[in-house]
Amino acid sequence: MATKMLHVRVDDDIREDASEVLDALGMTMSDAVRIFLHRVAATQSFPLELKAPNEETRAALKEAREIRKARSARFNAADELFADLKDK
Repeated sequence: MATKMLHVRVDDDIREDASEVLDALGMTMSDAVRIFLHRVAATQSFPLELKAPNEETRAALKEAREIRKARSARFNAADELFADLKDK
C-alpha cells in the first residue's frame, strides 16, 4: 500500500494537549489521524457529532483560556498545586 504525506496546520496549544492525551494512550498523532481517516472512509460520514457550544459554554471556554494564559505554572501532584496556592 502506497502512502502519502499529509500536512496539517494546528494551533500549538491544541497540538500539545492532544499529544499528551495520545501519549497516555500509547498513540502518536499520526496514529490518531490515520484512525480518524479510516473511520471516515469506513462510515462515509464524519465520525463525531458536531454541536455549536451554547453561550454559557463559550463563556466558560473563554474564561479557561484566559486563566491558562495568565498562569503558566504546571504541577506534577495536587500537593504541589495546593502549596503554590497557599503561597499566594
